[in-house]
Amino acid sequence: MPQPQAPAQDQPRRCPWCLTGAVPDPEYLRYHDQEWGVPLHDDRALFELLVLEGAQAGLSWLMVLKKRENYRRAFAGLDPVLVAGFGEADAERLLHDPGIIKNRQKIASAMGNARAFLAVVETFGSFDAYLWRFVDGAPIQNAWTELRQVPARTAQSDALSKDLQARGFKFVGSTICYAFMQSAGLVNDHLTSCFRHRELGGG
Repeated sequence: MPQPQAPAQDQPRRCPWCLTGAVPDPEYLRYHDQEWGVPLHDDRALFELLVLEGAQAGLSWLMVLKKRENYRRAFAGLDPVLVAGFGEADAERLLHDPGIIKNRQKIASAMGNARAFLAVVETFGSFDAYLWRFVDGAPIQNAWTELRQVPARTAQSDALSKDLQARGFKFVGSTICYAFMQSAGLVNDHLTSCFRHRELGGG
């Protein structure tokens, strides 16, 4: 397994998960520094993240991250209104798109989740309003000192997963939901040694 690299003298301390490889990937570093754990309240961006987290199931997040622009192109800018209108012809087109993960179930789930997403918006006014209820409207501030302490799921992700599944969403198991919550900033899981921990409200 690739080992995280020690930070250079002029580099800030970061979470070790973004430092694997002989040379840390610049896209991974940018994602860690600018996106991961930042509270997200834009519905289109939340839908995009939900699709990408579902696509990632069983695979590398970095691989999915590198395909993000391909997903935006293939899925009409990952606009849930447009994706909800996709039909069988679109599913077949996507199955032959080399720029995305060609998994029939994941493609179907993205289309079905768009329709479920719009139903949530209809009920709650926005997906943002629905989602943030699971953390009482504010990020959970954790204080992990080691990567092994970070959980794969929590009571909140269990509750979110159960509710999403009841509303017809697919590829939203608790582990996927917790990764989604971490990415969307519902929890601050940067290690206390990471420069982003304090920047995102950690003590």
